[in-house]
Amino acid sequence: MGASQTRVETAAAVGRRVPTGLPMWLQAVVRFARQKPLGAWGAAVVVVMVLVAIGADYLAPYDPLKTRYHLMMQAPGAKFWLGTDTYGRDILSRIIYGSRTALLVGFSASIFGATVGAIMGVMSAYFGGKTDLVIQRVMDVLLSFPLIVLALAVVAVLGTGVENVIIAIAVPMVPRCARVVRASALAIRETPYVEAARAMGFSHMRIMFRHMLPNVVAPYLIMLTAFLGQAILLEASLSFLGLGVTEPTAAWGLMLKGAAVEFAERAPWMGIFPGLAISAAVFGFNLFGDSLRDVLDPKLRTS
Repeated sequence: MGASQTRVETAAAVGRRVPTGLPMWLQAVVRFARQKPLGAWGAAVVVVMVLVAIGADYLAPYDPLKTRYHLMMQAPGAKFWLGTDTYGRDILSRIIYGSRTALLVGFSASIFGATVGAIMGVMSAYFGGKTDLVIQRVMDVLLSFPLIVLALAVVAVLGTGVENVIIAIAVPMVPRCARVVRASALAIRETPYVEAARAMGFSHMRIMFRHMLPNVVAPYLIMLTAFLGQAILLEASLSFLGLGVTEPTAAWGLMLKGAAVEFAERAPWMGIFPGLAISAAVFGFNLFGDSLRDVLDPKLRTS
């Protein structure tokens, strides 16, 4: 009783500190930032990355594709703040434009994989029986492969390119989201309003998509944000191995591939700065995803 009262008082104190004159969405943002400061920092990294990707045409000092062979492997300086690569291309400009590739692949693969997984999880929980058995055994097969191995197998079949990389990254995410959503959908299937919808003769599609799927949004969003950092890291890994996006597209994994071992001592900046960009992006998405999970998951909420 005392612990419960303390949590209520803490929540009330947090609510009192939020200015009441702000719009509801802004109050929610302020409350989230005060309750989860690390998550707020992660969200700030995500927002900065999105703004950089949107304004790349205005922020990049040079054309990321323009080669300058007379300025190859220039050290960071006043003209090229982060130096140049083996083709004389400005590294800062390629990192800025590379954020577009990372976000495009990351968001597309995460949304596609989490959405398909959520639909499969709801279908598996709703129909049960043989349908549930078949879907879960397929999910077991997919889960038996590590993320990178399954992504490599898919991209080896489909080939390189942004579209194929998105599919290759999304496929390993489907079973993971399906398992989490299925666990929530199993409880929702037994609720009175779902039983009433069945008694009224509603179609299976209507029950699943109108009554069950909206009620698994919380685990869906948790899995979606958790996948974003992994998707960016997978895209960089595939591009580094030569199985992702291809030259001359500006991508962080390709930039690491260009910073080969023979250039590690002569031009270390070619690998350091793209690596820092990948680390910051993955770290920001993971912090934000973990905090969002704590807020949305009722089992982890303290208020």
